[in-house]
Amino acid sequence: MTKRPVRFYQVGSFAVGNRLLSDDERTVQSDPNRANSIDSGHRACQGCGEALGARYALDAAMRATNNQLVAVNATGCLEVFSTPYPETSWRIPWLHSLFGNAPAVATGVAAALRVKGRSDVRVVSQGGDGGTVDIGFGCLSGMFERNDDVLYICYDNEGYMNTGVQRSGATPPAARTATTDVVGPQPGNTFGQGKDVPRIAMAHDVAYVATATVADLHDLEAKVERAMQFRGARYLHVLVPCPLGWGSASNETIHVARLAKETGMFPVFEAEYGVVTSVSKIRRQAPVEEYLKLQKRFAHLFGKNPRPDIVAHLQEIANRNIERYGLLEQDAEPIARHVSSSEASA
Repeated sequence: MTKRPVRFYQVGSFAVGNRLLSDDERTVQSDPNRANSIDSGHRACQGCGEALGARYALDAAMRATNNQLVAVNATGCLEVFSTPYPETSWRIPWLHSLFGNAPAVATGVAAALRVKGRSDVRVVSQGGDGGTVDIGFGCLSGMFERNDDVLYICYDNEGYMNTGVQRSGATPPAARTATTDVVGPQPGNTFGQGKDVPRIAMAHDVAYVATATVADLHDLEAKVERAMQFRGARYLHVLVPCPLGWGSASNETIHVARLAKETGMFPVFEAEYGVVTSVSKIRRQAPVEEYLKLQKRFAHLFGKNPRPDIVAHLQEIANRNIERYGLLEQDAEPIARHVSSSEASA
């Protein structure tokens, strides 16, 4: 019996099914022989962006290294939900370190492999934004300065989600957390605090720095594979929405991640040796309100006492990202957000 090939076209979205691509252009996740680096049985929350990010990134790294990979994991959500003692969801060589020393432990693993002459085995270190931006920041900078042969991946869910949704150095301004209450003239997290670690990594002139989101699987996998082509210190910063901490619907994780990029709140780019080499252009810029309203951590900006002045400030941040990285086409203008004096005083 002869069969005609069936093609599925998704209308009204930016997605392209693997059926429309040649075999060599398809994602790692479409391959039935993928590594399944982190397998079923873990205890991540429904819709967890970090579980997706880790699976996508490490499966891509496994393919890029011909399955010759060691992963070092900082304490955090990813470690807790994937290794409930005495069980584990990891199907690759995997080490758990302390909250703040994953880059240093990965450095030791890379040094041991070098001494043993195993240049074929590569090392990936990974952690959340708490273990990367805050607690492990010194070890990470040291890894960059020494140019250790490690790819460090930060899964950024913008808070200490594992310990109760406290503020981290990656928490965005105005966001509500357990330690940034929605009171006072500037409710939520204070503007002007935190660290932009991708730019800090670029300042170290390491071989490769990139940002990505779980909303664009092809882009994320391509950046992991590109990073594994280099030797020395490399850094990948992946936005992974957290339905629990962000107050977003568990079935909207990909949509929220896509809006973070399409608004300009999370610029997606890559750099080599401190110079930006490419950016992921915004297809159709969305206003920041569209992104913020999907998250209960920003609900205080839109309730009975709305704060259009704060929303306007966040729009300015998005527009500044767009200008800094050239995220729009040359003839496109960023969305303007004007606030009247009466709105600002509301």
